This record gives sequence, structure tokens and C-alpha cells, in this order.
Amino acid sequence: MKREKFGSRLGFILVSAGCAIGIGNVWKFPYMCGEFGGAAFILMYFVFLLILGIPVLVCEFAVGRGSRKSVAASYEVLAPPGTHWHISKWIGIIGSYLLMMFYTTVGGWMLYYCYRSIRGEFKGASADVVAEKFSGMLGNLPVMTFWTVLITVLGFAVCYFGIRGGIEKVSKVMMSALLIIMVVLAVHSVFLEGAGEGIRFYLIPDFQKMKEIGIGNVIFGAMSQAFFTLSIGIGAMLIFGSYMDKKRSLAGEAINITALDTFVALTAGFIIIPACFSFGIEPGAGPSLIFITIPNIFAQMPGGQIWSALFFLFMTFAAFSTLVAVFENIISFDMDMFGWSRNKSVFVSAVLICALSMPCVLGFNLWSGIQPLGEGTTILDLEDFIVSNNLLPLGSLGYVLFCAKKNGWGWDNFIGEANTGEGMRFPKGLRAYMLYGLPLIIIIIYLKGYYDMFSGQGTAVLAGWMTAAVLFLGFVLFCAGGRKEKV
Repeated sequence: MKREKFGSRLGFILVSAGCAIGIGNVWKFPYMCGEFGGAAFILMYFVFLLILGIPVLVCEFAVGRGSRKSVAASYEVLAPPGTHWHISKWIGIIGSYLLMMFYTTVGGWMLYYCYRSIRGEFKGASADVVAEKFSGMLGNLPVMTFWTVLITVLGFAVCYFGIRGGIEKVSKVMMSALLIIMVVLAVHSVFLEGAGEGIRFYLIPDFQKMKEIGIGNVIFGAMSQAFFTLSIGIGAMLIFGSYMDKKRSLAGEAINITALDTFVALTAGFIIIPACFSFGIEPGAGPSLIFITIPNIFAQMPGGQIWSALFFLFMTFAAFSTLVAVFENIISFDMDMFGWSRNKSVFVSAVLICALSMPCVLGFNLWSGIQPLGEGTTILDLEDFIVSNNLLPLGSLGYVLFCAKKNGWGWDNFIGEANTGEGMRFPKGLRAYMLYGLPLIIIIIYLKGYYDMFSGQGTAVLAGWMTAAVLFLGFVLFCAGGRKEKV
């Protein structure tokens, strides 16, 4: 079966950026800025994007373009015979399914809140009413199910028409609209009365504040956000590398996508942080910022119904772009592993994802008594923890080692693929950093994530989970340690 290709370079950049630009980017980045002191955090974030995010993204693109397959088959195509690399494909397969098991639910929330905003449900509402509307949504199983299934069906409908006819065409329109809406919202926000203090907080580094928070905490927060923002590690970017032509080198394209992703994250901050300062609301409010804090701001704002609708439309586009990208990854698994047609894979995958999304939906109502990670946690928290704290970093570690190690694809093969075409070259002299430095950073992020999650639950619980973390890490290193067969 002939491999599809993007119709244009712009299409590749917008689709790949759409995958990277997800809810976590535009939702998590602004509240992390608020939590970690504003501009000082942003400076650290830029540094780690350069030394961590971009190199891993280049590796993932290179494996995709070099193999012309999804993660389900790419290792088999590129790995030397007799090695264990092919086992690590399951990180990408399981990770993509698990991510969609809860991302569809949160995407449904965004779509529903866009609908509610258009209807004017938050107009003039008190803070208590806004909070009650969110908790009421979570407890309403039919509503949760409807919006989850709706956004899932819409996403697979786009994928049904393929790369050029569906994903690329829709992404060009959707991403263009997303950027325009964001700029309009940001301009409106910075001109609110009292927004100047928020702009100063956002743009002027306060290193004294950084010391008070803890320099180590700010550095690790920036490091982890730079790592997770690009959706690297489970093959969601690899699949678009497999559809890319050889005209452009990969480092330059990775930088373009990272720049667009960063622009969206920074603009989201310009929307949210000045508005928080203008209305006297804490910008480091955490995940509740989107569904409780932001509607409260719009409820107090002149023309709030319009601005609220635009905000949640932009959030819906951010969620939908990631959904479509990962759906395409899932569809490609069946096509590569079983030889299915796109139509068959779309249908089977859509039904499967709808069914697999139900535990997350039920976790907020009928199954709310299930608290897998401790008191107050939900099934969504467990699924998110497995993906974000395990599969993304471990999958990324696998790509880096696969490209740098002699018993993997190999440095020369990787550099040859990465630097094919016009544009910026990936430095050949970085092999030692890619082989030792970058894996060490990823391992630190991975283990620190476990420590932060379970350190407050007692020594025995922490020891148990850290043991599990080391075992998972050992699995990836085992895959990377196979020897090439003697001929």
C-alpha cells in the first residue's frame, strides 16, 4: 500500500503543531507560570525546550520518516536483527490508546463549555453557581457520555478522509482560526483595567520570587513542562514524520513546530494572567483555572458571553487538534500491523475508543468511589499518570537511545535522515550528549515525577511506587540493550 504524504510543508507544520498544541499546553502553562513566578519560569522553559524538547522531537520525526511506518512497525523496519527494540513499540501503542481514554473526556468538556458559553449560561453567574455547574456536569453521566462520544466521532470523521483530504485540510482551517482567536483574546485581555500588573508579572523576571519558591522547584517545573508540551514519546509525532517528504531537514522543522507551540502557550498566558490580575484572582489556581476561575472572570466582564464563547472555542480547537493527531496514530497501527484499509481501521478504532473512554466518564459519577492514586483521585488521574509520568518519558528515552546507540538504528543513520533536505542541520557532534546527557535528564524527570506524586503518602507507599518506576525503566533499558546477531 502506497504511503500517503502531506500536500504541503505548511500542512505538515500545522498538523504536527496541532498535535503538540493540546489542552495541557494552553491549560497547564499559564497556571504553572502563576505558580512558579512568571517570567523567570518562562526563561528556564525556553532553555529546556532547546536542550531537551527539540532533540527528542527530531529523533521521533527521523524514526518516522526513515521507516515510513507508524510506531507499531517502525522499529521492525530500522532495528538490526536480533535486538529487542521492537518490544518498545508497545509503549507507543498502549500510550496512544490510554491517552485517548481520558483526553476524549476532557475534549468533550471543552466542546460542552463552548456550547454553554454560546447559550450564555455563565452570564452574570456567581462564583458558587459557576462551581456548581462544573460539578453538576461531572455528575451527569448522560451529558458526559454524549459530549465524549460526539468529539470522538467528529475526530474519526476527519481521519476517515485521510491525510490530505481530511487531517491536513481541517487542520489548516482550524489552526488558522485558533491563532486568530487567541490573538484577539490576548489583545482584549491586556487592555483590561488593572492588567498591567499581570503583564509585568508575566514578562519581567523576578529572581527573588524564584528564590522564595525554590530555584530547584522552578527549574524542574520548567524542565518537565518543556518535555511534555511537545507530545513526544508515544509516536504521535512519529506518524507525521512518516508522511513527510525528504525536501526539508528535520531540525529546522522541529524548531518551527516548537516555536508555534511556544507562541500558543505564551499567548494563552497573555489571555489568562492579565485577566486574573485585572479581576483579583490567583493565576496559580491549578487545573480549576479553566472551568471555574475563567468562567468567573467572563461572568464579571462586559460582553463576557462573547469572550467566553471565543475562549472555549479556542480550547476546543486545541483539544481537537491533538485528538485527530493521535487518532491518526491509532488508525495507522491497524493499517501497519494487520494490513487493514483506512475505512475499516477508522470504524473499529472509533468504536473501541468510545468504549475505552467510558471508565474515565464513569469515574466522575457512578465509579467516583474508585480512587486509585489516593484520596480525592479519579480514574482520569490514574490514566493521566500512566501516560504522562511513565509512557511519554520512557518512550522518549527509547527514541533517543535507538538513534544514538550502535545496536539501535545508529548515529550515522539518524544523522543522515535528520539532515536530508534543505534547512538547518542537526549537529553531528552531539552524539555523546544524546547517548548520555539527554537520557540522564529524561530519567531524572521520570523518577522525580514518581517522587512528587507519592512522597506525601508515607515511606512504604513511596518505596513501592519507586520500585515500580525502576522496573519500568529497566524494561526500556532492556529493549535498548540487545546485541546485534553475529553473521
